[in-house]
Amino acid sequence: MSYPARFDRGHTDDLMTFLAASPTPYHAVANAAERLEKAGFRQVAETDAWDGTSGGKFVLRGGAIVAWYVPEGAGPHTPFRIVGAHTDSPNLRVKPQPDTGAHGWRQVAVEIYGGPLLNSWLDRDLGLAGRLALRDGSTRLVNIDRPLLRVPQLAVHLDRSVSTEGLKLDKQRHLQPVWGLGDAHEGDLIAFLEEESGLQAGEITGWDLMTHSVEPPAYLGRDKELLAGPRMDNLLSVHAATAALVAVATAAGTGSELPYIPVLAAFDHEENGSQSDTGADGPLLGGVLERSVFARGGTYEDRARSFAGTVCLSSDTGHAVHPNYAERHDPTHHPRANGGPILKVNVNNRYATDGAGRAVFAAACEKAGVDFQSFVSNNSMPCGTTIGPITAARHGIKTIDIGVAILSMHSVRELCGADDPFLLANALVAFLQG
Repeated sequence: MSYPARFDRGHTDDLMTFLAASPTPYHAVANAAERLEKAGFRQVAETDAWDGTSGGKFVLRGGAIVAWYVPEGAGPHTPFRIVGAHTDSPNLRVKPQPDTGAHGWRQVAVEIYGGPLLNSWLDRDLGLAGRLALRDGSTRLVNIDRPLLRVPQLAVHLDRSVSTEGLKLDKQRHLQPVWGLGDAHEGDLIAFLEEESGLQAGEITGWDLMTHSVEPPAYLGRDKELLAGPRMDNLLSVHAATAALVAVATAAGTGSELPYIPVLAAFDHEENGSQSDTGADGPLLGGVLERSVFARGGTYEDRARSFAGTVCLSSDTGHAVHPNYAERHDPTHHPRANGGPILKVNVNNRYATDGAGRAVFAAACEKAGVDFQSFVSNNSMPCGTTIGPITAARHGIKTIDIGVAILSMHSVRELCGADDPFLLANALVAFLQG
């Protein structure tokens, strides 16, 4: 079996482009879809009848995408190899009545999405992006990628205790960004977006809008061995999985045999529980996989056989050891930047990895020539979770939790090793190839 060309630092360069162009889940899936289409994948509508032909296909639903490649000769019970990720990141999202303000300042009313590091959103130049629903029933993406809003921090002269007692932020009172001077008028923000988007007044009837830092991703450090940027949790994994799926499909198109059907599943709403029609706890993935089986002439028995042999890597960022807070980490597990992808373990099933799953990931990393690290939480600290346990429980699919170790998780600007994105992508290629 031929092995696709290995990814290198050029992959990280491309990740920076992807991050900058994907300020929202809707933009992220649109950009992933564009890359898949260039590689020969075609979009299929959920409302259409599906065929069982070979080749690459993908489904878009809101801020989620599921893509798969059916190799020549795949049977109806051929198992899947899935890389799961999520497209959403914690941020500030616009409320239904966005126009507000006080004391001569015009502001935008926002709601807190997920669990952001709130202080990281202060004194940042913020843009505005998302999805617009139009009067004719269509939708349109919008991205105001220039300094438009700002959440100003209170001056130290008016909060002398901030440096000794810490910053205390009220989510309702202290996080509303300013975007101009004067009195607020109902409809101002939407009228501005209509003008920016070349729309007529009154065309926008619904919106899903969110703020983002306009500071672009950048290499950091003396030797540029680090990467700083937004939304690495978890667009880093979405980008790596997209690149890996394209590489595997391209190699298969040149005659490389595949024992599995490789799949990318990038969900929305992981940061608030995954319970939506585009989240991992919804029916999207299971419906796509089942329809793929049935489109190839399969029966329920074939579906059961296929799922029984299927494995999913739940790829999400994890915690690198923090040099200033090493005591917060497990004393014997210190994942390092540029040390390769991490295997996440939690015996209370906050992560889905077990010993058999570890062996699957270890084999993929060995095949790719990539070192990996293990992550467990300090017993005295609560452990986060991912789409991994949800995927395993909902679909009865063996799932392994992995990712890349980063610092500043849930900050408006996160930090990772510049080599880790392409090391992850190489491991994902080996996994998808089987």
